[in-house]
Amino acid sequence: MNTDFINQIGLNHYLILAALLFTMGMAGVLLRRNVIVLLMSIELMLNSVNLTFVAFSKYLGLLDGHIIVFFVMTIAAAEAAVGLALAVTIFKRFREVNIRFFEHLKG
Repeated sequence: MNTDFINQIGLNHYLILAALLFTMGMAGVLLRRNVIVLLMSIELMLNSVNLTFVAFSKYLGLLDGHIIVFFVMTIAAAEAAVGLALAVTIFKRFREVNIRFFEHLKG
């Protein structure tokens, strides 16, 4: 196996990949109306931010980015739990999961 290719991957490659992932996630948030797809798109955006933190952390030789990733993962897990709880509540009430039904949850 040729390891020269692996050594040529630099910070720019990670940042370009993170930007593409973030763009795909943002497109999913802006264009889709399904709650599950919306939650997956938000997770994709958070993972692209994690990739950026880890790439800069590796590039600078610090552990700060790795530590921040744990906090972002905790926030992502909480977001997924609350989002799925809302989706289940919407499904029980309207028998369909669509983002426009969230407007009916206002007190």
